[in-house]
Amino acid sequence: MLTETERQLVADTILAAEDSRKVCPQPSKTWPEMTLEDAYDVQRRWADARTRRGAKIIGRKIGLTSRAMQQASKMTEPDYGVMLDDALYRDGARIAAGTFIKPRLEVELAFVMGQDLQGAGCQIHDVLRATEFVTPALEIIDYRTEVPRQIVDTIADNAAFGATVLGGRTIRPFDVDLRWVGATLSQNGTIEETGLAAGIMGHPAAGLAWLVNKLSAQGDGLKKGDIVLGGSFTRPVDIRSGDVIHADYGPLGGIGVSFA
Repeated sequence: MLTETERQLVADTILAAEDSRKVCPQPSKTWPEMTLEDAYDVQRRWADARTRRGAKIIGRKIGLTSRAMQQASKMTEPDYGVMLDDALYRDGARIAAGTFIKPRLEVELAFVMGQDLQGAGCQIHDVLRATEFVTPALEIIDYRTEVPRQIVDTIADNAAFGATVLGGRTIRPFDVDLRWVGATLSQNGTIEETGLAAGIMGHPAAGLAWLVNKLSAQGDGLKKGDIVLGGSFTRPVDIRSGDVIHADYGPLGGIGVSFA
């Protein structure tokens, strides 16, 4: 486990990498004894620094929700990070690719909370009852650390969160069977990925139930108005300047975004 000083140094280093758009060494390489507790505390310190600069936390993101990604990361559960308002975009946005270091894009569903949700024993139905609506979303993931990364590196790096794009049709959580929401992801007119929301732990709300239980141990939870990304149900696609992206969610509409 790291000391308070070491945790702060890691957070400052990741923040500097974000500012300079140049990756920093993996924290686990410098501190092999780094634990998950250390990593989440580093993430909190990084988020505190960003909010002191004027950013606002608007919700959470959940990662590693697919079995394949968990096995690749040698994890048995997802991870999570925070989302900031200065990294939120809408359908049709033109985003500067240089905002990121090496961006990749994933297809997800976003849950907007209609009420607070906190406490141990949270289940999928609890999440659905507390959700005001669900909407299509894209997550831009970006790493501020070098490769190869350990899971503690990813968590400390705010679970690789880069930005979120919201669009498409908003729906009430019980209006459709969310497990069967599907999408195609096109890059410059070519379909690169397809996926089904059931690939997220069997149900896209399962990750939120996991998160609520995880946060309960810290006396925390989800708040009314929070936007929560439930996890990707497609493989991440590399993004470059000049790319035009379109995600088609069928009856739920689509999201279009381009990178300058």
